[in-house]
This record gives sequence, structure tokens and C-alpha cells, in this order.
Amino acid sequence: MRSVADRGILVIVSSPSGAGKTTLTRTLLTEFGPQLEFSVSFTTRPMRPGEVDGRDYYFVSPAEFERMIEAGEFAEHAFVHGNRYGTAQGPIEAALSGGRDVIFDVDWQGGAALSERWPQDSLKIFILPPDLDVLANRLRSRATDTAEVINRRLAKAIEELGHYDEYQYIIINDVLDRAYRVLRAVYLTRRYGHDERADISHALPELWRIVEEHQASFPEAHARRLAGRA
Repeated sequence: MRSVADRGILVIVSSPSGAGKTTLTRTLLTEFGPQLEFSVSFTTRPMRPGEVDGRDYYFVSPAEFERMIEAGEFAEHAFVHGNRYGTAQGPIEAALSGGRDVIFDVDWQGGAALSERWPQDSLKIFILPPDLDVLANRLRSRATDTAEVINRRLAKAIEELGHYDEYQYIIINDVLDRAYRVLRAVYLTRRYGHDERADISHALPELWRIVEEHQASFPEAHARRLAGRA
């Protein structure tokens, strides 16, 4: 079992485009940063209005992206919707080794590559739209995308939905606040649900050993209560 005291968690959140994973991941990041960090991916796609280089993505040329592949700098990379996306492995390993959690907003290909690279550290969550009509309406509401891009994204979304069963948790984003509460609960359960905890001064098995050694000095009734909780 991974030690929470020693390692961080990879929170991998995937969904079809338009299902709401970006909004949900950014909300979780806002509440739990700086313990939870956002993994900023590299991409060759053009920057959209309102995006900031280094915050939303690292925007690089195809030539620079190719150089990073050849140098082995990516933990995962993929070709999606006509553009390339990749996650640099150095910053991730540094965060995990320092006990900090990292959240990823990636497609199923990225999620599969990350969980293969860090299987013991990964928490995989898939966001589903309520239905395809809602998903299509969300994609059409993006004024920055052309009709051709929207149709391509919708076709890709249908394909991506087939990978939901590769994830540990499924969240239906029908009501945003409710979906966020579920995402928050899943994250906190993983962060605080292990036997080994960074915020407990003694390992829990060690605490129980101490109790057993001193049980003879406890009142008999209290000892029975402790035994019943084991």
C-alpha cells in the first residue's frame, strides 16, 4: 500500500469534451490548493481567448513538441482533435515525491498512460454528461468552435464514452454543484481513507500494538470495547 506520508496522489479526471471536467477540476483545485496542484499540459493547439500560457497550457510549436518527445520528457502524449497534447513527467514525480497531490484534466488516452506509469498513485475518475443531447448542446454553445469542429468533437465524445469502465469512479454531471460534491468526496476518501496517514503521528497498526501491550492495565469493560473496535 502506498504511504500517504511519503507520496502524493495523481487525481486523473477524464470525460468527453463538453462533459464538464475542466470546471470540476478547477473547482477542486481552488478549494484544496496548494496541497493539490494542477498539472499544466503542453499543447500545439492555438491559444483561445482568455487562456494564459503556463496556466491553462504550455503552448509550444510542433517542432518543440517533437523535440520533447525525442528527449523523453513526456509521461504521456497524444494526438487529439488535430493537435498534440503531452504531460511532462519531471514536475509530476517531484510533486509526488514531496507528498503533494496533482490533478489532471486529460482524455482517456492520457489517463491510461498516466495510470500505467504511476499505478499505485493514481485515482481515476470519469465524468459523464446526463445524456448525448445535453453534451451536444454544451459543445454547440462554444462560440469559439466552428460547426465542423463541434461535429468532430461530438463524434469523438461518443467514442470516448466507451472507456468509462476503465475508471475507478463515475460521476454524472447533471447538476454541477452535486457533481462537485461527489468529486470532492471521492478525493477526500482517497486522501484520508488509508491506514498510513501523514497527519497521524503514529502508524495505526503501531497504535494498536501499544494498546494491546497496555491492555492489562485498562479496566476490563474498556478493554472489551477496544477489542470490539479492532
